[in-house]
Amino acid sequence: MSALKRRGWRAALLAAALPVALATSAARAGPPFLTDDPEPVELHHWEVYAFTQATGTAGDVSGAQPGVEVNYGAAPNLQIHLIAPVAFDQPDGAPRVFGYGDTEIGMKFRFIQEAKDGWTPQIGVFPLIELPTGDAQRGLGAGYTRIFLPLWAQKSQGDWTLYGGGGYWINPGPGNRDYWFSGLVVQRQIARPLALGAEVFHQTPDRVGGPATTAFNLGGVYDLSAHTHLLLSAGRGIQGAAQTNRFSYYGAIQWTF
Repeated sequence: MSALKRRGWRAALLAAALPVALATSAARAGPPFLTDDPEPVELHHWEVYAFTQATGTAGDVSGAQPGVEVNYGAAPNLQIHLIAPVAFDQPDGAPRVFGYGDTEIGMKFRFIQEAKDGWTPQIGVFPLIELPTGDAQRGLGAGYTRIFLPLWAQKSQGDWTLYGGGGYWINPGPGNRDYWFSGLVVQRQIARPLALGAEVFHQTPDRVGGPATTAFNLGGVYDLSAHTHLLLSAGRGIQGAAQTNRFSYYGAIQWTF
């Protein structure tokens, strides 16, 4: 399963012209977009997401329905991460198949703090490992362990936040090839409970003879309460869309505590 069929999530998984979005006062970034940020969960705090995500191509729709993401602030500037999805795959003309998908684990480490009164952004790394726990023969996983090695940066100014970066996917398997992913998000706090944003990203081919893709997402976060949040995004490809991303969406309820 390619990254475009993973999330989102984060992810799964798309985002077309430069993004213009918003962040909450806590600069909540990452979901509902694929592009991530360098900001870890605060020490001894949790983020828990119950999410659904899908990507459609010419001839197939796949994703997670549902999935669970858990992030924990294990040490100062260090977050541990887990995604456990119930994956699905539905080729055209065939019944939808469900089953446990590939498990994602990772650690986010911020090594440069943002200068509040200067131009220095916060910068961090967020290596991820996707374990082949899904049934690849049924289209519910990649069949091989995949590794993502990204570098992310973020800068905020008032109600605006800009974050992005990218990294290298190690993508083994017959016919597969390693590839690069890069993305950029602009976010803005519209009102106290509502943040809106946009994302653009690019991915080089992940298989031999496959297409590169450029895509976009539009989305936002609505604070239902101090600890419960609704996250939504949707988008599509603008390069190689038929093979990689004719449409995509992500929706989640997030609990922070």
